[in-house]
Amino acid sequence: MMDESQTQIDGQPPYVEGLNESQLEAVEATDGPVLVLAGAGTGKTRVLTTRLAHILATGKAFPGQVLAVTFTNKAAQEMKERVASILNQPSVERWWLGTFHAIAVRMLRAHAEKVGLGSDFAIIDTDDQLRLVKQLLKENNLDDKKWPPKSVLGAIQRWKDRGQTPEHVSASEAKEFAGGRIHGIYKSYQQRLRELNACDFGDLLLHTLVIFQTHTDVLADYHRRFHYILVDEYQDTNVAQYLWLRLLAQGHQNVCCVGDDDQSIYGWRGAEVGNILRFEKDFPGAKIVRLERNYRSTGRILAAASSVISHNEGRLGKTLWTDDDEGEMLRVRGLWDGEAEARFVGEEVEGLQRKGQKLDQMAVLVRTGAMTREFEERFLTLAIPYRVVGGARFYERLEIRDALAYLRLVNSADDSLAFERSIGKPKRGLGPAAMGVVHSYARQADISLFKAAREIVETDELRPAARKSMATFVSQVERWQSLKNDMPHSELADLVLEESGYLEFWQNDKSVEAKGRVENLRELINALGEYENLAEFLEHVSLVMDTNNQTGQDMVSIMTLHGSKGLEFETVFLPGWEEGLFPNQRAMDEQGLKGLEEERRLAYVGLTRARKRAIISFAANRRMHGSWASAIPSRFVDELPHEHIERESDRGIYSAPLEPSYGGFGSGKWQDNDRGTPHRSSPGMQRARSYSSGDSQLVRKAAQKVSESKSGFSRGERVFHQKFGYGLVAAVEGERLTISFDKAGSKKVLSNFVVPAEQAGM
Repeated sequence: MMDESQTQIDGQPPYVEGLNESQLEAVEATDGPVLVLAGAGTGKTRVLTTRLAHILATGKAFPGQVLAVTFTNKAAQEMKERVASILNQPSVERWWLGTFHAIAVRMLRAHAEKVGLGSDFAIIDTDDQLRLVKQLLKENNLDDKKWPPKSVLGAIQRWKDRGQTPEHVSASEAKEFAGGRIHGIYKSYQQRLRELNACDFGDLLLHTLVIFQTHTDVLADYHRRFHYILVDEYQDTNVAQYLWLRLLAQGHQNVCCVGDDDQSIYGWRGAEVGNILRFEKDFPGAKIVRLERNYRSTGRILAAASSVISHNEGRLGKTLWTDDDEGEMLRVRGLWDGEAEARFVGEEVEGLQRKGQKLDQMAVLVRTGAMTREFEERFLTLAIPYRVVGGARFYERLEIRDALAYLRLVNSADDSLAFERSIGKPKRGLGPAAMGVVHSYARQADISLFKAAREIVETDELRPAARKSMATFVSQVERWQSLKNDMPHSELADLVLEESGYLEFWQNDKSVEAKGRVENLRELINALGEYENLAEFLEHVSLVMDTNNQTGQDMVSIMTLHGSKGLEFETVFLPGWEEGLFPNQRAMDEQGLKGLEEERRLAYVGLTRARKRAIISFAANRRMHGSWASAIPSRFVDELPHEHIERESDRGIYSAPLEPSYGGFGSGKWQDNDRGTPHRSSPGMQRARSYSSGDSQLVRKAAQKVSESKSGFSRGERVFHQKFGYGLVAAVEGERLTISFDKAGSKKVLSNFVVPAEQAGM
């Protein structure tokens, strides 16, 4: 396999030079099942590639006898190039090295007839899948508004990801969708695909699974073929991939899975962390090799990441370490609100840039896509070039553009482009013919599309159903316009999105991205609250869009924590570490402990993206869904080791030692910091001051109370909060109080934001 120039040195081949002890152990443990637990930054890719090269170079197998599976085409190509370089091979194109789907389609084409397909079957895309589902809903007399095709297709895909054919879907599962008739639709969907000699991406693995399970001779042939199996990112496998691999590995049992249970963060798209956790049960006698030496981050960053992830129960366990310096302390910064947080990050970026750090070595990692807006706007204000990685900039996102079209139409009825976009989303039964009539009349009369529609609905130009639908829309727009001067513009925008059905459209959508789109729409409402009126806001958006075409390579990266996996930066900003936001409340509500532990793995991933510097922040107040809410620091802040972090806060937020609550938060003092405090004339400070009704004495007394006591409140005590007013303490947990407010309802707040009721009037 190797040429003569690649001679061994001191008994070791040159390609293992530089490997540490654990890495070498993982490379040379070729016989039997092996699980390589590769922590972040521990050289996983090099180990996997070198192991494959070692198997081939030592003659343990020929290229066609090794199956190597990756998760992305990029990873597969990188592995091919590295192995080819090690072995001085010109090409590895025909090797069994590729993604799950690439390998599966190769197998399926060889045995397609066993599942009723021809070897030349087509692989349909999402648009074709939706078109087929729509046809089936219509044939079954099911309302596609009540049962959106995307939702039905999503259910089918989830079953395929779990390796379930229509025959394996239980009646209890099926009854949850399409009035219990989805089982028949799934069956018809599969039958229609066979008639078309086609399959979707889920079928590539599902059909291959069926072949393995029903044609033992085919499976036995692959057992004889593959002497070794290597799998990358094993923690991200779904059930179908897991079953597929387990069947193939039953042959020689020489299966090596590389992954990190602490970085399993894709449960929302079907990944099962349990696959890697049960490896030893699936393959008795398996060897476990832990890669714990990190080559990326400083000692303090690794200590912080290890401390946080140690609170998870569902893990195999490992501790990252490094020979490098401990490095800078991690900074944890408390700020007044989200606006102050964005301003703080902007100032830090400018400061680091002045010291010579390149912008492309800085990243802002947020929990949800909706959080990018405030940082985008701050960077635009400061003229800091930035890129949104893995998605469009906030105001360029589909749902935001659609919502802006509605608001533009409310602001100006003569905006024909806005009329055309908004009337079509969501669909109102107004097809090309109806819109053609409106366009034609508008041109003839030289008026806007809205004015043309308003006149046409008084005639018989349109069919009755189309006329009724258009008349309803025109009436809605006129009503919204009539409210423009009497209703706060953020409330009006909320009303428009509700009454138009656009928000409900995304709330009912079951696609993976739908929840994020709803969050983005809510964030749009938040953005409106920062401007005097609707016209001012729309003008601001126009200016932002006009300056968004930045060029050049040196830019700060803004991305979600999910999108950051596999990347690394000198400096990482981790904003929004607040309960309910991160860990995400919806994830915990839907998944319980499982959801919380995946959120904690996200925190681990975020921390380990940083090479030298990690800066965590949280806000005491955050605008959510158009209204202000008090926030408390994330439990993940509590789980950071106090000896490796520096705490600082804007004046008055955390000015005294706090009683430990979840297990570490408040250990030591929070340093007051004037830098980054909202300017007295800023919108953030103006809003904050409005909560106290101008009573600065009350604020001073609240701060004095915090400095003189730790909590001092008890259940049933009547208290006063600057924003929420009077209420009764319902529960006390360290410095965290649950208070039933007279007007605002039940809220969780920190004790330093309240004073006893009798002091409020002093």
